[in-house]
Amino acid sequence: MSARNNQANKAAARERLRAERARQEKKAKARRQIIVACSIVGVLAIAGGIGYGVMQMNKPSTWEAAKDAKVTAPANTSGTNGTTVTIGKSTAKKTLEVYEDSRCPVCAAFEQTVGSTVQKDIDAGKYKIQYIGATFIDNNGGEGSKNALSALGAALDVSPEAFTAYKTALYSTKWHPDETSDKFKDDSYLIKIAQTVPALKDNSAFQKAVDDGTYDAWAMKMSATFDKSGVQGTPTFKMDGKAVTAAGSKNAPMTVADYTTAIDKALKG
Repeated sequence: MSARNNQANKAAARERLRAERARQEKKAKARRQIIVACSIVGVLAIAGGIGYGVMQMNKPSTWEAAKDAKVTAPANTSGTNGTTVTIGKSTAKKTLEVYEDSRCPVCAAFEQTVGSTVQKDIDAGKYKIQYIGATFIDNNGGEGSKNALSALGAALDVSPEAFTAYKTALYSTKWHPDETSDKFKDDSYLIKIAQTVPALKDNSAFQKAVDDGTYDAWAMKMSATFDKSGVQGTPTFKMDGKAVTAAGSKNAPMTVADYTTAIDKALKG
């Protein structure tokens, strides 16, 4: 082989080597660009996920949002936001304020024992009642008090009688759950209870109002009314601004005899 051919072959080999190196560098550069791009996308995805998570965490719950939502007040109410709920004959001279939480076991015990006596008094025009609904038991976990109060609003929209009958059903031994159980959070359970109330049985308007949360904002306003009242527990009864309690006690009367005695005293006062 001549020296010229040898030099030419070496030059060609160097050129192929240079071309291969350039090709490899180009591939490496492209690979680095892909890695960087993917890393950026990954970081953005993580940041986006964190941002969405934070946004979801900061997003108000349904009930928090209901506090500031426009209020749809049930029929048969009066006052600001429809939070004055008066049951009974307008001719009754005295009004008994009744403070109750739907999840309250003591309220349930009172209604099961004395509720029929209260209803007889109301029907006779002995006095009328003003109902103030509370939701403070939900503060220990749950949302059943708020949801039941909203459902009571749906019943009240049907009629005062439907409201009273539904409240009685909610507190009944058959349907009222243990305080630690949040069954009232489920619309289906509230509607199932309503099936035992003639005015609410298969009542599509009532069921839609419960499912849609039509009176959620009203329930929150009612709950705020209770919070502003200064009442510390349920059930609590007041007449003429004074607590109606069992004789010699600061507690609500829990028997028919104690209740009748306390009411008759309050009516005279």
